Amino acid sequence: MVWRLIGHYDSPFVRRVGVSLEVLGIPFERHLLSVFSNADQMRALNPLVRVPALMLDDGETLIDSNAILDHLDQVVGSQRALLPARGKGRRDALRTLALATGLGDKTVAIVYERRKPPEKVDEGWIDRCRSQQDGALAALEECCASGALTYPRLMQPEITVACMLGYVRLRQPATLPASRYPALEALSARAEMHPAFVACRPRPQEIGGTTEEASLALLRLLGDQQSR
Repeated sequence: MVWRLIGHYDSPFVRRVGVSLEVLGIPFERHLLSVFSNADQMRALNPLVRVPALMLDDGETLIDSNAILDHLDQVVGSQRALLPARGKGRRDALRTLALATGLGDKTVAIVYERRKPPEKVDEGWIDRCRSQQDGALAALEECCASGALTYPRLMQPEITVACMLGYVRLRQPATLPASRYPALEALSARAEMHPAFVACRPRPQEIGGTTEEASLALLRLLGDQQSR
């Protein structure tokens, strides 16, 4: 039995697991369950009804992208792992991951808040989330511009940062004005050309909306400023 990754690639947390599996050359299949339309099936896999989940060939199911990625590094060993094993390199990488996943979390929070009826949307909460996004992006831009995210091979900090930036472009493009974060734009463009990212690009049906809306969202993910 091949490993099965549960979730849609419009989720940056599912996508970073998919990209990591591709980079490491671990065979897997994907099972397209939604936390909304397939809630009961998801609950059987994860009591929190969240993606991603990874079903191993022995039937065990791993939940939470951090836990899944930690398992992948253990499976392939320290020489191929996508995070440094110890020391300052690991601490720096974990800090980058915290900033990037925090950016993703705050973007998800805004997207969900905007799904409420207009009279129930808390603009103060959205403003707070945007401030946190700006802080994370500024810190990541500084880190990226310093060369700290340049590795001899594709590693988890770059994978995760690129996946989170892609999600922001899909769902909240105004957060990434053109040329404000040039180092992050370059990182994102480089990553989206990598075969592992291409293989894990969300399909229009995973993005939702009309065909035209999904197509424009995909162009934004790829950095097309004209499609905002």
